[in-house]
Amino acid sequence: MRYVLIILTLLGIAAASLALREHYRPYGESVCDINAHWDCGIVNHSPYAVIPQGSPNGIPVAVIGIVGYLVLGILAWHRAYRIMLALAIPAVAYSLYLASLEASPNKLGVWCLYCAISLGTISLMMLLLAITVVVKSLARRKQQLA
Repeated sequence: MRYVLIILTLLGIAAASLALREHYRPYGESVCDINAHWDCGIVNHSPYAVIPQGSPNGIPVAVIGIVGYLVLGILAWHRAYRIMLALAIPAVAYSLYLASLEASPNKLGVWCLYCAISLGTISLMMLLLAITVVVKSLARRKQQLA
């Protein structure tokens, strides 16, 4: 499981790094300007792409993603699955919040491919971690009862 999670963290780092590159790219045509519904440039240049939202000196959400995936990768190497799960749950919640902004025609109304990849990655990690933690917990309980 450790190596699967590490591969997923590398995928997450790649997606967040591409989003960060897009954040600092000057305005103009984006590599992932696919159509009217998919445009990473609009999303990564929006006020929602930084924390605190709308701050000209805010921290790009993509930087937080890169750091988060790095931490998860280190924890995966050490098989700290419970801690990883505790971090992945709020990460998925925040990613879903950002996806709701992308989906809302009153907010952004366009999707970012890199953000969607990151959402899928962290969601899959959370699912795998939840299954791993439950299975290990049940195995420990069974061992204690034996």
